[in-house]
Amino acid sequence: MSGITLIITFVIAIVIMILAISKWKVHPFLAIMGISLILAIVAGIPLNDIPGLIGTGFSGTFKSIGIVIILGALIGTILEKTGAALKLAEMVARLVGPKHPDLAMEIMGWVVSIPVFCDSGFVILDPIRKALKQKTHYSSVAMTVCLSAGLYTSHVFIPPTPGPIAAAGTLGIGTNIIGIIGMGALVSIPVLIAAWIFANNVGKRVKSSEDLEEVQGQTYEELLNSFTSLPSGFSSLAPILIPIVCMAAGSFASLFGASGAIGTLLNFIGTPIIALTIGLFFAIGLLVSSGKMADFNSMTNDTLKIVGPILFITAAGGVLGKTIAGAGFVEYMKANADVLATVGIFFPFLVAAILKSAQGSSTVAITTTAGIMGSIAESGSMMNLLGLNSQMAGVLTVLAIGAGAMTVSHANDSYFWVVTKFGGLSAEDGYKTQTTVTLIMGVVAIISIWLLSLFLI
Repeated sequence: MSGITLIITFVIAIVIMILAISKWKVHPFLAIMGISLILAIVAGIPLNDIPGLIGTGFSGTFKSIGIVIILGALIGTILEKTGAALKLAEMVARLVGPKHPDLAMEIMGWVVSIPVFCDSGFVILDPIRKALKQKTHYSSVAMTVCLSAGLYTSHVFIPPTPGPIAAAGTLGIGTNIIGIIGMGALVSIPVLIAAWIFANNVGKRVKSSEDLEEVQGQTYEELLNSFTSLPSGFSSLAPILIPIVCMAAGSFASLFGASGAIGTLLNFIGTPIIALTIGLFFAIGLLVSSGKMADFNSMTNDTLKIVGPILFITAAGGVLGKTIAGAGFVEYMKANADVLATVGIFFPFLVAAILKSAQGSSTVAITTTAGIMGSIAESGSMMNLLGLNSQMAGVLTVLAIGAGAMTVSHANDSYFWVVTKFGGLSAEDGYKTQTTVTLIMGVVAIISIWLLSLFLI
């Protein structure tokens, strides 16, 4: 199967997957795996090759980001249980001032979601948002949208979040994590500003249940008093900051060709798995200092229960990506590379946006799109056919994929329901807030990335 027929088949498969997940309530793992199998058969992939393709897609994705996801989620749980997340909130609130709780939530979300999935980050920080809302009487909707936007931005742009790490490895720039962190932070600025402006505007038009009735739960003071004492600022920040420093050291070692024992050590601690393991040790230090080490086993069990579905859905997305590639979709795009080359950096954005809107998971959209783009080291990859074959082009492509992977969050996205449920919003208001802000963020992000590409590529 090739050409237009292949594209039509792909679109039909995605539509069926959307219906299966959102309307027929089929679990995303089963929906994605089922559609992958059906698509492989219909597209004419040899039957003997399909089991191997499914196994490769599943295990490859699981192997590359599974441990990273577990470590990041466990660090997030410890930050919550020890009061470190609350300490970070206090630090950010002091930084931006008491008159801007919306901005405090946005910055806080951006920091916390660097090692933590945005879904988990929202749940962790939502009690602080509610307490701040009760203390300041600021718009609940504005604070909800700002928190969501801050979490979402670093989720798709800033390693060690699994999506960008996986994309960097697939595109052949896995040793340049520090470059992605730096450029991701730069692109985050206009995205966060746009989201902040929108949040305050929509907060005047949309009201949540929290705005219409007294917020239930702890006051801000009660939340603070629920901990005997909060950890220090450094110990609260260390589980997030130290992994970033380790990965930066590894990137610099690779960039400058460090050799010998020092170079080997820096490259070792710079790998995402080892860097996050070091971050976990600092998080365990928080448990020891707060006298909650006895709870570590139960925290780990609870975290694994939460992370398990995420891991399997993400791995299923890897299977879909392999199926799409094996069905000839990539070959068709390669055959039309002359046309696609005129799109340039917008191409990975559009592919990721289509996949994100289709199946809901930003991580799946990122990993699948990265698989389609291929490595800058492969002469026949889409990266080379589009002229995106330098290290900087690879970095900006990772960010372009991330921008597409946030466009848009709607009913088939678990994060959509986390935000609306915890934010006291109806599904209809969720489309007015969460879906709209992710569209704005994605568009602002790709325009910013495109402008950077004009000077850097």
